[in-house]
Amino acid sequence: MPEPVVFEDAGWKDLLPLTYGRAVFELRCGPATLLEKIEARCGVRAAVIVRPALGDVVSARSARALSPPDSRQARLLINGRLLLRAPIHLPPGSAAWRNETLLAAHVAPEMAATLTADVLLNHGRCQAALGALPQHALPADAYRLIDHPWQLVLENAAELRDELGGRAMQRAGRIGPGAQLVNPSAIHVARTATIKANVVLDAEGGPIWIDEGATISPNSTVQGPAYVGPNSLVQPNSILREATTIGPWCKVGGEIEGTIFQGYANKQHHGFLGHAFVGEWVNLGAGTVNSDLKNTYGPVRVAINGRPIDTGQTFVGSFIGDYAKTGINVALPTGAVIGFAANVFLSRHPPKFVPSFAWLTDDESARYDPARALDVARKVMARRKITMSPAEERLFLSIATLAPTIESSG
Repeated sequence: MPEPVVFEDAGWKDLLPLTYGRAVFELRCGPATLLEKIEARCGVRAAVIVRPALGDVVSARSARALSPPDSRQARLLINGRLLLRAPIHLPPGSAAWRNETLLAAHVAPEMAATLTADVLLNHGRCQAALGALPQHALPADAYRLIDHPWQLVLENAAELRDELGGRAMQRAGRIGPGAQLVNPSAIHVARTATIKANVVLDAEGGPIWIDEGATISPNSTVQGPAYVGPNSLVQPNSILREATTIGPWCKVGGEIEGTIFQGYANKQHHGFLGHAFVGEWVNLGAGTVNSDLKNTYGPVRVAINGRPIDTGQTFVGSFIGDYAKTGINVALPTGAVIGFAANVFLSRHPPKFVPSFAWLTDDESARYDPARALDVARKVMARRKITMSPAEERLFLSIATLAPTIESSG
């Protein structure tokens, strides 16, 4: 059996700002990351190939081997942007492509040794290295290739139904008085989870999974399909509508619909958030809301690296990079992008594209000093009893240098 190796390609830039601080395959869709889905389909833990700047961070974060170039095994290379729904079977010495994008390749050890990150991250070099291999098509229903952030949100409902629907459900946690479980056979409450008084878990529209250590506070409603991750807190009187994923260690409140929280983020107060993707260590101030539907009901355009792209979708919310913050009563426009470590404290509508390390108030539009931003990030992480590693600090500061170059080129 070939060794599975999940790699990043040049498409990581089209998933910004969500991929500044993580590999593409670390993005969440449904209850799991893209890498976890790939490994579940392959039935084995994979090695990875990432951008050099991410190597130390990804390796430490996942306790995962970075794939060495001198492998003595054949390799099954798998694009980390694949949302994989079935195992990949390729004949030895063949490759699967979508236009110029390599989806997967089954290569001999000698060829595998030449396929470094520098090659795989460059479309031209990748084609030169693997373009002569016989092509083998993957079944169309076996995968989705994630090109842009809104596709993760669009696929979230199906992923929740598919993954959670195949799991064994139990209601082992504490369930408070007056709680209502609608279609309980499709509801999982982990042993250390807590469902407090008068909560409604409504799984008629799809399964609900409340993970270990999670708490659903009184008078809240969760509509399936939905996932609330380990140690996350849903505040009192909240509404989690269908197709919502809350990653680990989040605190959320208000009304949330069709949204993915990567993890370690706060939206504790009232306000609507819909069809959005929220990165890690984000804090959304009380009353922060977003629009996910244009007045014309037409397709929404989203600025990727400052360049508007037509999503072709009617419901598209916000895409919020790691460490970003909003002030009280900030109203994000339809299809807004908030960059890495950006701060938005405007009483009027912010622009649809807020660059990374921006500092926006009614009085000024300035660049957020990276050293100051890093100091605040350390304090934010310490509140969760997590210490930023030296490798993470170096990555954080390198993003401050990289982001202006990428975002101004759009």
